[in-house]
Amino acid sequence: MTGVTVCYGTVNSIKTLWETRIKKSTDELKEREQRDRKAVGRLTGAWEDRITLAKLKGKVVTEEGRVILRIEKEEWKTLPPALVQLSQIQEWQLHRIGLQKIPQFISSFESLLVLDLSRNSVTEIPKEIGKLSRLRELLLSFNRVSYVPEELGCCENLEKLELAMNEDLDELPTQLSNLKKLYHLDLSMNLFTTIPDCVVNLPSLEWLDMGSNMLESLPEDIHRMEKLHTLWLPRNELEYLPDNISHMQSLDTLVLSKNKLRDIPPLMEGMSNLRFVNFRDNPLTHDVTLPDLKEDVDEEENDREMFGREFMHFYIQEARKRVLNVMLEGVSETASSL
Repeated sequence: MTGVTVCYGTVNSIKTLWETRIKKSTDELKEREQRDRKAVGRLTGAWEDRITLAKLKGKVVTEEGRVILRIEKEEWKTLPPALVQLSQIQEWQLHRIGLQKIPQFISSFESLLVLDLSRNSVTEIPKEIGKLSRLRELLLSFNRVSYVPEELGCCENLEKLELAMNEDLDELPTQLSNLKKLYHLDLSMNLFTTIPDCVVNLPSLEWLDMGSNMLESLPEDIHRMEKLHTLWLPRNELEYLPDNISHMQSLDTLVLSKNKLRDIPPLMEGMSNLRFVNFRDNPLTHDVTLPDLKEDVDEEENDREMFGREFMHFYIQEARKRVLNVMLEGVSETASSL
């Protein structure tokens, strides 16, 4: 019995040893296969990056000494990290490519002057945008941006910002008032209910479009926008204009069509610098029509005159006369009753 027991124990030991060796060999084989797959994956990834990079290089052009990446009407929902190897690019023109996100590695493009991503599906602006100290133009109209990061205020050389037609955009960070060189701002077709304070505080702003928003009023200190010469405010909910609008010395174009204005501030009569104004489709209190419209000009020109600068002056004068007549009638009635 003892010999049988020893023999049985020896067999078990040999079995265990072989099982251990087999398991070890199997594990080593699996590890080797994993390493091989990773190596193949890296090679495949590197090859794909090389192909993608070659494709992107084919989209790079040089115009007037500026290096431009131009892609239109192709499918690029995301931009590959390999793009960083083209960091010398000075301008992105990526239109209608379905782009959903601005990559964080955008900060690597220190030479970038223009970032034009209009007509895509971008939902957010990364905070890394603030590292683009040379950026002059940021064009993101017709996207889905609902939030603007405060870091954008660090783009000290930004001159042009377009955010028209974005979903749910209704406010801007106060830090944008640090954009001392910004002269062109398009915020049309959004959900703003007033002109943000940071916009009023922009010292170099010359052109502002906030048409087709939900503006209910204008800032009382709107005259602080001393360099503003063009102001587009059509299709809003404005019911009145602040008197201080008459102190905007640089303003020469003012569009206020399709609002809810009841009157025109009398002080606007003194705005000699105002060359073009439009009050069309407002429920003004007084029904006033310009006399003697010119017969030798086209219908469009007459339409502008009917609600333009001459109309504004004529309306203010007529409103003043009618108020005076009402006052005189009141005095006359009081005198006759005595």
